Amino acid sequence: MNIRSSIVAGLMAALAFHSCAVSDSDRKETLPIMSWYSIPAEDATLERYQELAECGFNINFSHLYTLKDLQTSLDLAEQAGVKVMATCYELESHTDSVVAAVKDHPALFGYFLRDEPTPPAFPELAAWARRIEKADGREHPLYLNLLPSIVDSAALTCNYREYVRRFINEVRLPMVSFDFYPVTFDGIRSDYWYDNLQIVHEESEAAGLPFWAFALSTAHNPYPLPTMASLRLELYTALAYGAQGLQYFTYWNPGTEIWNFHEAPINQDKQRSEAYYLVQSMNKELQARAFVFVGAKVLSIAHTGEVMFKGCKRLETLPEKVSTLSTGAEGAVVSLLEKGDWKYLVVVSRTLDGPTDLTIGFDTKAWMIDREGKEIKVAKGDNSFVIEEGDAMIFRFRK
Repeated sequence: MNIRSSIVAGLMAALAFHSCAVSDSDRKETLPIMSWYSIPAEDATLERYQELAECGFNINFSHLYTLKDLQTSLDLAEQAGVKVMATCYELESHTDSVVAAVKDHPALFGYFLRDEPTPPAFPELAAWARRIEKADGREHPLYLNLLPSIVDSAALTCNYREYVRRFINEVRLPMVSFDFYPVTFDGIRSDYWYDNLQIVHEESEAAGLPFWAFALSTAHNPYPLPTMASLRLELYTALAYGAQGLQYFTYWNPGTEIWNFHEAPINQDKQRSEAYYLVQSMNKELQARAFVFVGAKVLSIAHTGEVMFKGCKRLETLPEKVSTLSTGAEGAVVSLLEKGDWKYLVVVSRTLDGPTDLTIGFDTKAWMIDREGKEIKVAKGDNSFVIEEGDAMIFRFRK
């Protein structure tokens, strides 16, 4: 088992959850799905944690202030069947005592360090990480989230690739995470988003680390209300680039005074919004297809379409056993994954402005994986499909 596979296996063991089975296998796998800015301490009840679980989240990340709040969160999460990404102010100031108090809790997933740090903070974060690892015995992963590539290089003190590489080499955590919200009122930030994904994919793969990515579930300036199409676009594209964990920003509604946050899955009135049900449906769909992505190796990522955005490589050579593949002018992401005895071809829409025509054929027996994770045999010869806006089509065939 290579380093990356070992880390993925360790993260999955930390989850200790199971989802729907593959139609032709007894193996059950679960995709880590984390709620960012989740249930606050003052609203922490079993009913709220059960509501979170019902939405399809298996990791809770609440911004908590005290060890007592963290321990309450862990206890409630355990009863609801979810894990906790632990954080509180005392984790940094009193690392040993906080870790000693929570490290054996069955609901503990890992430890959160910081959001969107810049390189000058890396030495301090590395030292803190080593203290947690020593106190924890390296039983749980450490996690922080990186800035997106749209941040000015002057703020990063280097270019974006070097920023990601320096984080990996200097802070030395077992996973990489970054946030980029591509869907704005002005459209999709395609010129930056795909390049960001490509860089994180390449740098994390070179280091043998899994990476996690985000979808936006809460409207705020300059981002619109989420739709099923926008969620699918963000999440399936991340998975096509090799993401091994997914996150939503946010679950609970932050204050509306800054950025005009509104209509989070749990909205400003602490009620379920339409976004709650969109996310719930999306998470159910993702777990039905989790067997495709969890632990899969990315063999190639390419794009079709008239426009090649920054960081994109045009599909020029078809994967082995694929005889035909073409799309409409708007194009698609075409990712080839390998897992066990199977290869998976993942074709993801690049637009929210309408459907994408797909023509595809195989030189071997192939099946399409539908949204429920069921197999549908693909007819011989060329097949014509329509990919809904933002959606993905997944095909599998033997190696």
